[in-house]
Order: sequence, then C-alpha cells, then structure tokens
Amino acid sequence: MFKESITKEELTDLPLRWFEGEIYIIEKPEQVNDVAEFLSTQSIIGFDTETRPSFKKGVVNKVALLQLSTPNEAFLFRVNKLGLPAPIRKILANPDIIKPGVAIRDDIKALQGIAKFNPAGFIELQDHAKDLGIQNFSLKKLTAIVLGFRISKSQQLSNWEAEKLTEAQQIYAATDAWTSLIIYKNFSNN
Repeated sequence: MFKESITKEELTDLPLRWFEGEIYIIEKPEQVNDVAEFLSTQSIIGFDTETRPSFKKGVVNKVALLQLSTPNEAFLFRVNKLGLPAPIRKILANPDIIKPGVAIRDDIKALQGIAKFNPAGFIELQDHAKDLGIQNFSLKKLTAIVLGFRISKSQQLSNWEAEKLTEAQQIYAATDAWTSLIIYKNFSNN
C-alpha cells in the first residue's frame, strides 16, 4: 500500500533520480517514421508535454514538446518545429498502446489544437492515485510516494521553444515521461 501524502521534509530526504536511458530529439520529418514504427510496437509508453511558460496574463503558448518514453528510450518531439505528424497522431489514437501521464487532459487538448486526432489508450495517473487513497497528485509527489525517489522540477519554466534544448531540459523532459511509465507499472502491480 502507498502513503496518502508526503511532507516537504520527507521529500527532501529522498534520493534524487532522473532518466538515464537514451534520449532522442526528433525535430525533422525524416526522423519520424522509424521512431513511430518502434513506438507502435510498445504496449506502454510514458506520456507528457512541455509548453513554453507565459508570464503575461491571457497569453497561452502552444505545446512545444511531446515526450514519449519506454523504460530505456525517451523520444522528445519538437512539436514547435515539427507539428504533430500523422504517424505520431496514430500512436496517440491507438487504444492498444497504454499512455499513462499526470494531468493529461489539458496536454491532450493542446495537442489536438495542433492537429486533430481521437485520443485513445491514455491513463490519468491522478485517477489511479485517488483510487489507491493517495492525496498528493503532482508528478513530483506521486514519484516520491510510489517510487521512493524525487525528481527535479528546476527546468519546468524554461524556454521549451529554444533553438536547441539544453542537456538539463532534455533530462527533465525525458524524466517526466519515464516516471509516468514507472508509476503506472507500480500501480498495476498493486
């Protein structure tokens, strides 16, 4: 069974971890087909998106990055450069590929604003957490409660539309999608 919640102090005491697998940045159309082919063979893919923050009231930026992760590979799709190619929309619409994530409703809606698709196979981890009696729903706190380590959120408000993503941004983005995948697998085992 999982704890209901975690304090800031308990969180701080946990070891810091991050995604240590291969990170692939997909920003050219010719990169898409091979990656989509690989991802379509997966049964579960961690899901997340990143959007450049807006510090002006009423200004909302479009999704800049779509992250899809297996246990060992993270694919960072530069949506701001690439759009949302048909082979990737096909994966997002495939009910046979489970795509767990946290607070995904707005992510999906934002992606649909870039290109239409019928989302299928998505799992909202916050719903699972509620069913298990967990009361902290952020990815950071769910990771701590379910996986016993903490993740850094220091890159959250960085510029996701930058010409080149920094190594820190790449690791942050990969870690978010990867932890969603691992949390889902842990929930499934309980």
